[in-house]
Amino acid sequence: MSDAVTGWTDERVELLGKLWSEGLSASQIAAALGGGVTRNAVIGKVHRLGLSGRTKGSQPPAPRAAKPRAPSAPGPVQELRPRTPEAPPPEPASATVLVLPPAAVVPAAEPAIPVSERISIMELRETTCRWPLGDPTSADFGFCGGRSVTGLPYCEAHCRIAYQPAAERKRLRA
Repeated sequence: MSDAVTGWTDERVELLGKLWSEGLSASQIAAALGGGVTRNAVIGKVHRLGLSGRTKGSQPPAPRAAKPRAPSAPGPVQELRPRTPEAPPPEPASATVLVLPPAAVVPAAEPAIPVSERISIMELRETTCRWPLGDPTSADFGFCGGRSVTGLPYCEAHCRIAYQPAAERKRLRA
């Protein structure tokens, strides 16, 4: 694209260089050049011309006045209480807390499910255990298929394996 098509005549380029070296902003230069030259066009031309540096005597940037913000609408009021060791933090009202039976804390060995009782991915339902068994690339791969705990993807035996308290996991590793 030629400079005649883009609107950058020799006179405009010279004026751009002069105004840039005087420390004017790209917006101010665009306004001075007129003729539909935008701030972004000025910035692009400055970079193409290699006019990155400014002279030492350039004008310091004008301080910006802080714009006052409109007060935001108040949100829901929450009671703030300091946490104490005796009082656990309050639970959100929308959170569902799942409490597994005490046996779920004790990890159990994975139950042995014969290949003939495993189910395929096409047979999985909302109420069946989705615990994967075997290597997914082998022919005997399948899923547990036992009755899942309500609201969870696994049966009780696999819940004991999958959902262990952090302290219990650390103890078992040690």
